[in-house]
Amino acid sequence: MSKMRTVDAAVAILEKEGAIEAFGLPGAAINPFYSAMRAHGGIRHTLARHVEGASHMADGYSRAKDGNIGICIGTSGPAGTDMITGLYAAWADSIPMLCITGQAPVAKLHKEDFQAVDIESIAKPVTKMAMTVLEPGQVPGAFQKAFQLMRSGRPGPVLLDLPIDVQLAEIEFDIETYEPLPIEKPKASRKQLEKALDMLTAGERPLIVAGGGIINAGASAQLVELAEILNVPVIPTLMGWGTIPDDHQLMAGMVGLQTSHRYGNENYLRSDFVIGIGNRWANRHTGGLDTYTAGRKFVHIDIEPTQIGRVFSPDLGIASDAGAALAGLVELARERKAAGSLADYSAWVAECAERKASLHRKTHFENIPIKPQRVYEEMNKAFGRDTIYVSTIGLSQIAGAQMLHVFGPRKWINAGQAGPLGWTAPAALGVVRGKPDETVVALSGDYDFQFMIEELAVGAQFNLPYIHVVVNNSYLGLIRQSQRGFSMEQNVSLAFENINSADLSETTRGYGVDHLKVAEGMGCKAVRVEDPSDLAAAFDKAKALMGEFRVPVVVEVILEKVTNISMGVEINAVNEFEELAGTAADAPTAILALQA
Repeated sequence: MSKMRTVDAAVAILEKEGAIEAFGLPGAAINPFYSAMRAHGGIRHTLARHVEGASHMADGYSRAKDGNIGICIGTSGPAGTDMITGLYAAWADSIPMLCITGQAPVAKLHKEDFQAVDIESIAKPVTKMAMTVLEPGQVPGAFQKAFQLMRSGRPGPVLLDLPIDVQLAEIEFDIETYEPLPIEKPKASRKQLEKALDMLTAGERPLIVAGGGIINAGASAQLVELAEILNVPVIPTLMGWGTIPDDHQLMAGMVGLQTSHRYGNENYLRSDFVIGIGNRWANRHTGGLDTYTAGRKFVHIDIEPTQIGRVFSPDLGIASDAGAALAGLVELARERKAAGSLADYSAWVAECAERKASLHRKTHFENIPIKPQRVYEEMNKAFGRDTIYVSTIGLSQIAGAQMLHVFGPRKWINAGQAGPLGWTAPAALGVVRGKPDETVVALSGDYDFQFMIEELAVGAQFNLPYIHVVVNNSYLGLIRQSQRGFSMEQNVSLAFENINSADLSETTRGYGVDHLKVAEGMGCKAVRVEDPSDLAAAFDKAKALMGEFRVPVVVEVILEKVTNISMGVEINAVNEFEELAGTAADAPTAILALQA
């Protein structure tokens, strides 16, 4: 055993647990921890411009790759409160992330000391554990427990709050004898899975709903294998998008009120059995439950037992890690296929594929200002199968999910449940840290982009290249659209005459913030597009600039100010505000060419 500061023990634990990527801002109350990182040398640190931005970077890093756990570090007081939105986003989407805050000395916690706040109580509702460590000897155990909780059951974030005197105290600690705690995950029994498979094969038109839990479990390949053995179509949720490639013959489309495909909703509505694996039955996916559940039976498999029955009661609920359940289902399906006892669903699959080839939204518009649908069409042409898309909320995200294509797990990274504006840029930087050799493309509306625009400087400083597509209509587009129900348009315009941008074209003048000047002032590169025929060249230029300068590249597209994107209040009543595709030329990048 050797005597060392608690922070030196903590940093050694981080490395042994495999968490070696940190994002944050130093400050007086966390400087001892930073000194330990400097002395150790095994933890890479990226300096953010805002602590909320650091939390989203850590979140994006965790989402980028199986097994990643990003670390967010900040000082006492406002640094911790700034992390709360990041913790909420990670907690809501079951993302492991470790937040570490400094704190006033233990003896002064009740004296309203400078920047002393009860961050433990504030963070508890949006973490799996929030703990102010009051005794130096508890530090190793607190970190050990944190990693076990982040990885066990439904994954999620943890916050550890370290008073400065606790950080500086010395303890006996030997990293050689430290061992991570065992990870606890429920596993479905063979009997449970046999019952689930019996119910599925009793249906005439079954579907598999694939949720984000499959991606968390690293089990997308097993999902595809199960679907192929059974020959059953798959409906991915927004968080499960990429579990099966969009161009797979069994990918039947996404379902929902907003981020859905026309064919996805229609395929779902014709099903008579649904097995949900690793999903939450989120309200934007289901819409009204009477419509969603009518005429079909349900099996729900989820790692968290209390999720089963939370939204509606399934006919069978199974508490299990998605990977374990899929492994068991694949084994059973193989056995039944070998015995010749599986049902033939080829007619049902063909029916779903026919809708996939006929129910398209139009994307090929030539309007100036540009219609957003054309942007996603050109993105499909410009970016390859391995592209990782990052987005959070707004009409940009909704339309992107309706029209972009995703071809693998962790290729669509989205703050799904929380949807905090400003998440996209810092999360994209975290994704680049996690996947430095892959093409990362972020998608924002102008308001999301403006929320944490200062984090672009982080990408320039640390050479974290990605392309940020900003669709600019100078509106809070989603809120403006939702206000239609109130017959108003209130406080949603971002437009103004920018006195410093008199050189702008007639098309762009009056759109307010000059995003190109801001991006360039942050050390990044930027391209503006006003004509849809220039989009392809702009994306090519952005890729070249990104490769040459190794910084974020902003592609700002000047949109028409008012566009209503397809959405509704029921999955059988989605409003289609724009002209639908009538020929293949109307939707040239659709997965299947239109068969009218």
